[in-house]
Amino acid sequence: MTGQFGAPVDMHPAKPPPATTFTGRTVRLEKLDPRHTNDLYESIGQHTAVWAYIPDGPFQDKESFIPFIERLSKSADPYLYALIDVPSNKAVGFFSLMRIDQKNRVVEIGFVVFSPMLQRTTAATEAFYLIAKAVFEDLGYRRFEWKCDSHNEPSRKAAARFGFTAEGVFRQHMMIKGRNRDTAWFSMLDSEWPAVRESFEKWLDAANFDADGKQISSLVALRGQ
Repeated sequence: MTGQFGAPVDMHPAKPPPATTFTGRTVRLEKLDPRHTNDLYESIGQHTAVWAYIPDGPFQDKESFIPFIERLSKSADPYLYALIDVPSNKAVGFFSLMRIDQKNRVVEIGFVVFSPMLQRTTAATEAFYLIAKAVFEDLGYRRFEWKCDSHNEPSRKAAARFGFTAEGVFRQHMMIKGRNRDTAWFSMLDSEWPAVRESFEKWLDAANFDADGKQISSLVALRGQ
């Protein structure tokens, strides 16, 4: 639990997600735009596995994918960012800030679709670091949420690795593609972010990787868990 009952809080609202580009060493986050369509179709459009827990997709052809990206690029909530692989300068996935509650300063990361080449990479970790840093430090949110299908074990493990706290499961929470979804909830608070940020920055430092690009210390180990 956080603080005493009725503990005072600053009531100023958080800011909405910006059209800012966030640039890291291995990945860049850009506001989703129709110009990303070709890259995204090639990297994720037809990959059945990456759409397993997403209401949309996979897409049989580019003609059906084009209006999907156009619609998402115009959305204010969820607000989509394309993930650009820095070495190739190609879009290889996207995620969003969604369920944006500026008044209560709560926001969720969701609609996460990464190409197989991006999954379990330094770039995937750096992308999360960039958006979390923006959420807490630039936009002023108090609570950052992560939700996923309770059967989505890779997503649950990623949430734990990134420093989110498990809060339980909402049973029969949603229906997606003709199937029941029990939703696992995770959160990270602004008070927890400084320690989480420190672990990310230590992990992402070039000194944490050997000559073959393999990590020396894990993110969880650097967080002291």
